[in-house]
Amino acid sequence: MSKKTLVSAITAALVVGAASTTFAAANPFSDVPADSWAYDAVSTLAADGVIDGYPDGTYKGQNTMTRYEMAQIVARAMAKTDIDKADKALVDKLAAEFAEELDNLGVRVADLEKKSDNVKWGGELRYRYWDADHDNGSDSTYNRVMFRLTPKAYIGESGWTANARINYSLDMGSANNAGFDPTDNDASVDLAYVEGPLFGGTVQAGRLSAFTATGLVFDDRINGVQYKGGSDVFQTTLTAGRYRNDLAESWANGTNIGSMFVNTPNSDITSDFYGIQFDYTPNDKLALNAGYNALTGLEADTLNASYGNDTDAQIWYVGGKYAFNSSLALNAEYAQNTSAEEDDDAWRATVNYKGADVADAGSWGMYAGYADLGLNSVPAPTYDDVSGGQKGFVAGVQYVPAENILATVQYFTGEDSYVEGDNDAEKIFSQIEFFF
Repeated sequence: MSKKTLVSAITAALVVGAASTTFAAANPFSDVPADSWAYDAVSTLAADGVIDGYPDGTYKGQNTMTRYEMAQIVARAMAKTDIDKADKALVDKLAAEFAEELDNLGVRVADLEKKSDNVKWGGELRYRYWDADHDNGSDSTYNRVMFRLTPKAYIGESGWTANARINYSLDMGSANNAGFDPTDNDASVDLAYVEGPLFGGTVQAGRLSAFTATGLVFDDRINGVQYKGGSDVFQTTLTAGRYRNDLAESWANGTNIGSMFVNTPNSDITSDFYGIQFDYTPNDKLALNAGYNALTGLEADTLNASYGNDTDAQIWYVGGKYAFNSSLALNAEYAQNTSAEEDDDAWRATVNYKGADVADAGSWGMYAGYADLGLNSVPAPTYDDVSGGQKGFVAGVQYVPAENILATVQYFTGEDSYVEGDNDAEKIFSQIEFFF
């Protein structure tokens, strides 16, 4: 028997056999003699149901295995629950290598992971730097490192998970003229929610992330519940909860602070939040969205003086994406706050070329366009280039130098549209992220 070809099978499957104490009582294969160096390992694996022989009672260890035969061994190894962490790590690597074959065999890797490990950890290490210049004197420099953990725990076999996002932000020499203390280090539980199937859709409940109008209107956390249901073509998202924005914490985490609020660092923005969004994606070329967000019960002294006396924000939006081909696409979004007296609308349009994929080393993408975010139009936009109350040209590029490493550079040049007289503004944004 060829030792080399038999090793390829045993090395893949021995991680399970090593954890077992049951040995076959009789020789399982006629062509694996009892005095063979591989006898104990093959017997153990056969007894545990990890490997089979041929109908004639032979193992045929001299034959080269196909990837599908190896995938069958991996699938059986993944189904075992009594293996230690070191062995499971090797099984996980094998599962990743043979993922395509496992899918063809009908083995759902995610389900098997849930059986063998109840908690899955992920996260990132991020360094972010930006420099923003304003003629009105509100210059800022952001220079911080963030370490983020994202644990996910499976709740039995229910299909529900418990999820969290834990951030620690470390200042590296920031400065600003807006009254925030840029040297504060910040640790926070950013997200904490459960997620699972309900009423034919997916429900999240707890401190969760709300993302609307592809980020033009809202990208922040709320304490509440969110439901997503529908099909791959048409989906409805319903969101309700309580919104609280600690402006100093938002600064520390690098979040775009809503311009409709007074720029006072000691203010906490609180309101009820309601939202509905419809997404229509009929094919790979077209994606449309439309929706409504309401922030009710806002405290008047936290709003800009030009906002008016109404303490509710009623925001309608519509937008979409059209892909001309696999590399070139047009993205556009428009929103209006019907409760504001002035500076009540926002829009952004960009042309996107290619796209960076963190799993694909060497991939890259870029965009260029124009944005106009009225001062009272959007509460928490997602952008890192332009902020509320600004309008001008935006551009950016992303590159993946190695798998799970993403580098980003973005640029804005325009004006602070709410400032009279000299109001030119410029911002350079850079970031590198390491995902694990």
